[in-house]
Amino acid sequence: MSNRLLKVNIQKKLKEFDLDVDFELKKGCLGILGPSGCGKSMTLKSIAGIVDPDKGIVSLTMDEETVYFDSDSKINLKPQKRNVGYLFQNYALFPNMTVEENVAIGLSKNDDRKIVSEMIKRFHLEGLEKRYPRQLSGGQQQRVALARILAYGPDVILFDEPFSALDTYLKEQLRIELVNMLKDFYGFSILVTHDRDEAFQFCDELLILDQGKIIARGETHEIFEDPKKVEVARLTGCKNISKIEIIDEHHFKSLDWETTFEVSKKITPNITHVGIRAHDFKPGEKDDVNSINTTNATKLEMPFEWEITLENGLWWKIEKQMHNHDFEIPKYLKINPEDILLLEE
Repeated sequence: MSNRLLKVNIQKKLKEFDLDVDFELKKGCLGILGPSGCGKSMTLKSIAGIVDPDKGIVSLTMDEETVYFDSDSKINLKPQKRNVGYLFQNYALFPNMTVEENVAIGLSKNDDRKIVSEMIKRFHLEGLEKRYPRQLSGGQQQRVALARILAYGPDVILFDEPFSALDTYLKEQLRIELVNMLKDFYGFSILVTHDRDEAFQFCDELLILDQGKIIARGETHEIFEDPKKVEVARLTGCKNISKIEIIDEHHFKSLDWETTFEVSKKITPNITHVGIRAHDFKPGEKDDVNSINTTNATKLEMPFEWEITLENGLWWKIEKQMHNHDFEIPKYLKINPEDILLLEE
């Protein structure tokens, strides 16, 4: 297992920006998180061989190295030769083929036909073998697409926003199935998404992409806990972000919320903004450190949480029980100094 590596270092000129990504994956699932049109899908298509980069290298080592693409050596393997599974947003099933035939499409004459029935069973498609894609629900279509990919034993699976077309209930269900499937998958997987929950749930490591460039890379938990940059904080779901004026090493004035705060980390001169996650506020007292008055706050009831907006624009989110429709906003909120994110532009 030690000698395994997926290496991607590619450049491609696009209409809006230049794509320039360089990363290595040694294990598990990598998430590529970023806004729409930032180059996420283009990166996947370059790995799969659907799109040719202008220059660079894509290679896979599983004991031995296979070079998929190398502009200097003029190597460019066809998609069929790369042993890469690609789950498209629309699943790309063959409409004139049954479930069974779709699952078997990637197998060679020599492959054991038992694989198809194993995959049908594994993805709970029993009884649907003779149906056509148009006779299936979105969730069933996705299962067929996954079964087709796994049937031929790919080294790499690429997921291109796999849940974007599904309703919330189905999304939750299939996420759980996919998490379990990836636990047993020996190869590499990359998940492209603009959904921070998906990225957090699936991915051991995370790349944050913006305008074709990697702006953050690291372990998923670490990036969420300490995003370091404004755009990374935003993409990982931070609702409260403000420009600041530094007072001293541990105090700043928020220019958007017009409040002074204390932080536990040292504020270095490169820090221009701060972030506070909406769930990190706690009910407090007037004399607490980082105490905020909630006079004139407004509340909005959601099924499972209250959204409180303070007069200065800060957001607080707090969980609620479904049947509890009454909530009194405390007079003061507080934020622990260690929970404030220090951010660079």
